[in-house]
Amino acid sequence: MLTLRKTRPGFGLDLADAAEAPRPGAGEVTVRVENAGICGSDVHAYEWTDGYGFMVPHLPVVMGHEFAGRVVAAGAGTALAEGTAVTVMPGIACGACSACARGDQRNCLRREAIGLTRHGGFSRYVTVPAANCLPLPAGIDTELGALTEPLGVGCQAVLTGAVGLGDTVLVMGPGTIGQAIALFARAAGAGRVLVAGRADGPRFEVMRQLGFDDILDVAEAPLADMVMAATGGRKVDVVLEATGHPASVTDGLGVLRTAGVLVVAGIHPGPVSLPLTDFVRARHQLRATHGCDRFTWDKVLATMAREPERFRPMITHRMPLGRGLEGFELSRQRAASKVMLLP
Repeated sequence: MLTLRKTRPGFGLDLADAAEAPRPGAGEVTVRVENAGICGSDVHAYEWTDGYGFMVPHLPVVMGHEFAGRVVAAGAGTALAEGTAVTVMPGIACGACSACARGDQRNCLRREAIGLTRHGGFSRYVTVPAANCLPLPAGIDTELGALTEPLGVGCQAVLTGAVGLGDTVLVMGPGTIGQAIALFARAAGAGRVLVAGRADGPRFEVMRQLGFDDILDVAEAPLADMVMAATGGRKVDVVLEATGHPASVTDGLGVLRTAGVLVVAGIHPGPVSLPLTDFVRARHQLRATHGCDRFTWDKVLATMAREPERFRPMITHRMPLGRGLEGFELSRQRAASKVMLLP
């Protein structure tokens, strides 16, 4: 079975044959992966940027945490029938720590991550807990199903930012997470959604296909100048950052209204320096978001089920798993938006 895995610390991934996925035990299922997306987090692990040392004790590990497929085998005590199309939530709670005991599985102290600390979806088959598998509603195929994880991340960012009716929202970063944020900000009732990026033509085009025309290319002028020109001199109500560049946080604070909210969703390779006096006097709210709640997964699936094809333009490249390294380079160079690998 061909797999795409991280075998050692440092730059790169390896395409390698591996044994078939183990038979499912009690409470587990084996999924035949049909679509697996390359995430920005996967690219960070590929490049081995700061913040991924937690993977070292688990190497080698098959990567891939945005995937969907069909159940082909089920262990004892599972309700999922063979043939069921599912999307897979990557976070696995231990069920025994203090956070789990109070019902807060998202903040489990010994949380595992499919595709980062245990084998994931860049393979033909993967065995996972049945509780992590959500059946796909009618009309959502497994290609769209593989988008539910990044869509959930974007939806959770919008919930964290408390985007409300009529708000003017600035999304920083036009990649997949930024696209998801923009979609759910609009769904939350935002009156206007501005999208900022830097010389990011392919992803800007995806944003336009998704219906967002307020595109700000900061390669052409400073962000503050572009936002003020777009809004008639008014600062925005909410900033949602998904760039992964620390300087974006201070740039975003510079265009945020008094008492406005900035949500950091990007994974950053270094620290940020804040002008704290200005921050305090403006009563800015700086929040972080990472992953999403189970409730958010359900919300995403219900939203997708109403108009599935609205989300299809997010996928720009489809290629077999054997070309996975090419897909990673396309993502790394921002020549692609969402690359979907087909194991």
